[in-house]
Amino acid sequence: MKGRLEMLRELAVRSDTKMVLLVMDGLGGLPSVEGLTELESAFTPNLDMAALRGETGLLEIVDTGITPGSGPGHLSLFGYDPRDHFIGRGILEAMGTGAEVLPGEICARGNYSTWGEGDLILDRRAGRIDTESSSSITSLLGRSIREIDGVSVRFYPGLEHRFSVVLSGEELGEKVTDADPQIEGKPMVWAEPLDDSGRKTATVINSLIRKVREVLSGNEKANGCLLRGISGTPDIPLIPDLYGIRAAALATYPMYRGLARIVGMDVVDAGKTVESLFQSLRKNWDSFDFFFVHVKYTDSRGEDGDFEAKKEVIEKVDTLLPDLLSLDPDVLAVTGDHSTPAMMGGHSWHPSPLLVCSRFVRPDTTSQFGERSCSLGSLGLMPGSKLMGLMLAHAGRLAKYGA
Repeated sequence: MKGRLEMLRELAVRSDTKMVLLVMDGLGGLPSVEGLTELESAFTPNLDMAALRGETGLLEIVDTGITPGSGPGHLSLFGYDPRDHFIGRGILEAMGTGAEVLPGEICARGNYSTWGEGDLILDRRAGRIDTESSSSITSLLGRSIREIDGVSVRFYPGLEHRFSVVLSGEELGEKVTDADPQIEGKPMVWAEPLDDSGRKTATVINSLIRKVREVLSGNEKANGCLLRGISGTPDIPLIPDLYGIRAAALATYPMYRGLARIVGMDVVDAGKTVESLFQSLRKNWDSFDFFFVHVKYTDSRGEDGDFEAKKEVIEKVDTLLPDLLSLDPDVLAVTGDHSTPAMMGGHSWHPSPLLVCSRFVRPDTTSQFGERSCSLGSLGLMPGSKLMGLMLAHAGRLAKYGA
C-alpha cells in the first residue's frame, strides 16, 4: 500500500502560493479553578475572528493517549508519521546550536542542574540560569573536557540552562536511556544501554557527567548536569523533495532550528522575542513558499506551572497576528505541537486546538479559538500528520489523485 508521504510527493505541484504554520508550542491546556483553559481565558480577538472565518478542529499529534515529545510533535505537523520517523532530542538540540554532526557521531541534550548530597537532583534546570552564565560555563567545560575514555567531546551552548554535547569515537550507539531522574528531589538516574550497541555510549555519558561535576563543584546552582535524548543522525526524506516547496523556519530556540535543518528547511534569523519572529517573517516573505513560525514561550510557561504567564504569551501572539495577516498568506494554520497544561507542569496527551484559514475553507460555527469550541469544529479530531497535506491542498499545491 502506498504511504501518505509517497502519495503527497507524487501529487505535489509547484505554485507561487504562500503558507504559514504558526505553532504555539504546548498551546493546549486544562481548565483552571475558573473553568477555562489558558487559551480560553486569554483575550484573543484576532484569533477568534480568524476562527470565525476559518475551519477549526483538534489535532491528535501522535495517537490517542500518547503524550508527544517536541520532536515527534513537530515531525507530525510537518507531515511525517512520528511512529515511522523518529529524531532524537540530542541531535535536534545540537544541530539547532549550529553543530555539524557527522554520521556515527552521537549527540546529547544537556541541562545544567543543581545537585545535592548523595547525588540528589535538587533543581533539574539550575534555576533557569541566564544564557550568558550558561555560555560561560559551557566554554569552561569545552576547555576542561576534551576527551572521555578515548571519545572526543564537543560542547555547544544553548539558551538558558541548556547545552549540547557531541561525542565522536568508535563503537558508539544511540540505544541508551536518559541520564536524568526526570523529577526533582530524586537521586540521579544514570544512563543504561538498551542493547549491546549502547554499552560504550552509556559508559562515556556517565563518566562525562561525573567529570562535569568535578569541574563545576564550586558553583552554587549549576554544579552538575543531566544528559538525555542520546541520538545520532537520522535518515529522513526532506521537505523540499517531498512537497516541492521552499521552506523557512523562524524559531528562537535551538532545538526547533535543529529539527528544521534536519528536514530540509532553511533556518533564518528570528531574533529572541515573539515580536522579532513576526518581523523576520515580513523580512523574508518574498524568499520562501512555506514558513514555520515557532513560539516557544507558551510551552515554557506551561512547564513552569504558570497559568497567567502562559495566557499572556497567547495574548501577545494575538496582538501580532494582524501583522501576519497583512501579508495575505494563502493558507494560515495555527496550532500546537502538543498540549502543556499549566496545572500539569508538562506535556500531555490532550489534542491541540487547530485553526485553518484560506479562501477555500468552509467556515464552521466556531466563533472562538479555544479547546472546547474547536472540538465542535468542522475539521473534527484529525491526525497531526495530515495537517501538511491539508495546507498543501488549500494552497493549490496538490494535483488530483487518479483519473
